Amino acid sequence: METNTNQQSTETAAASVYTPDQLLQSWLGQRRVTRRVIDAFPEEALFNYSIGGMRPFADMVKEFISMGGPCVRGVVTDNWTPIAGLDHHTGKIAATTKAELLQLWDEATEEIKTYWPRITPERFQETVLAFGQYEGLVNYILQYVIDNEIHHRGQGYVYLRTLGIEPPAFYDRS
Repeated sequence: METNTNQQSTETAAASVYTPDQLLQSWLGQRRVTRRVIDAFPEEALFNYSIGGMRPFADMVKEFISMGGPCVRGVVTDNWTPIAGLDHHTGKIAATTKAELLQLWDEATEEIKTYWPRITPERFQETVLAFGQYEGLVNYILQYVIDNEIHHRGQGYVYLRTLGIEPPAFYDRS
């Protein structure tokens, strides 16, 4: 019995370490860094350069775009686009220039900011079936989407370095 009480206290304390707004602000900071990485690419390389069998960075960015907003919207509405129906799988993201890609990036960021305030604190601890196939707590699903962006952004850093371009500072989230 005592273990359960301690466990509950730890879980309650852990749940209050990061407020929903702090998580959003952290994610938006990560998105600002990713936007600068996108912008650092020469146009041709953004869409065509790859190494080691990886995708061009623009394709990775299209994945981020088609997951971020729809994830937050799904959390709020519980209406999830199946993973195969996301825009990066269907080819709906037809951006062929850096400017178009950055515009879509900014629109996706606005969608995140629009839906986020509608997530109740309790919702972060509820289980969902995200994108029709990923079951988990909302906070884990959101963290996956954030981590996915950071992971692939790291690939963009490698691309930039191999192109002789100094990538933006990863720690400058302003």
